[in-house]
Amino acid sequence: MIIAITPDAGRLQPVDASNPQSLARAVWIDVIEPTDDERREIERHVGLYVSSAAELQEIEHSSRLSTEEGALYLSMPLVQHADRRGIRSTPLGFVLTRERLLTVRYSASRSFDLVHERALRFDESHQSGTHIFVTLLEVVVDRLADELEQIRDDLDKISRQIFQEDLSSGRAPRQDEKALRSVLRAVGTSGDLVSRIRDSLLGVARIVPYTAQMAAEFLPGDAKARLETVRDDVGSLNGYEEHLTEKIQFLLDATLGFINIAQNTIMKVFTVFSVAGIPPVLVAGIYGMNFKGMPELGWAWGYPYGLALIALTTIAPLAAFKWRGWL
Repeated sequence: MIIAITPDAGRLQPVDASNPQSLARAVWIDVIEPTDDERREIERHVGLYVSSAAELQEIEHSSRLSTEEGALYLSMPLVQHADRRGIRSTPLGFVLTRERLLTVRYSASRSFDLVHERALRFDESHQSGTHIFVTLLEVVVDRLADELEQIRDDLDKISRQIFQEDLSSGRAPRQDEKALRSVLRAVGTSGDLVSRIRDSLLGVARIVPYTAQMAAEFLPGDAKARLETVRDDVGSLNGYEEHLTEKIQFLLDATLGFINIAQNTIMKVFTVFSVAGIPPVLVAGIYGMNFKGMPELGWAWGYPYGLALIALTTIAPLAAFKWRGWL
């Protein structure tokens, strides 16, 4: 799908992208999951190359940042997810020239929806592709900051669950296992999202200085200042992301520590009962031999005596373990 936006009557307006003249006049061409026909149409009428998803996913610096015939070809991964269970990264490409901005994406994006809404309200001094490009970067960084704030809140909840609730006592083992699995899953999800946000921030951090240098001739002064602000925001978010990464690792270690405690508790119970079972088994083994010379065989109370001795040798070790706090 192609969305073309052109200045008209002092405002930016979406136009019919199937009209070659309208497409050639557009200051912003937003391409979503382009077909081969759409890619050829843009290349023929606008003269800009539309990268495929595989090309945008290249990780080499030269593949993500390049200049061809005065056009800047830029790419970065963008975090996309409907909820915490559907986290993924999608490739995003920019082609910036003096006349227009071409964006290539292969997924819907709330950031782009917001910029589409804002662009329709831009005044004439901000109706260029460079202003739209800078606005996109600002919105993307702002959305990434919101994601990091949400992760912080999620980690605070997980921290309270780990340290203010006893995950390994007072409940059935099945409940403990379920709680620990839930915590591990939540910590892992947050770690995955932070990792993908780091990739997006790295992409923006590469794009900003490259654009400021290579597009210096046609980049408006206010756009340059806004790019500097974006660079500062990315720097601060990188530091905050490192803090969250450390906290995730700490919570992961704490959760694994509780899992070890739960496992040690189970092994301790098994060990205690195994040791407590040795004396009664020994007594039963002795009196189960039935030798003729065993005086207890002729006693009237020999059998109750044997049962009582077995019970005593069972209770005594358990009582001793309980007294020492091992049980």
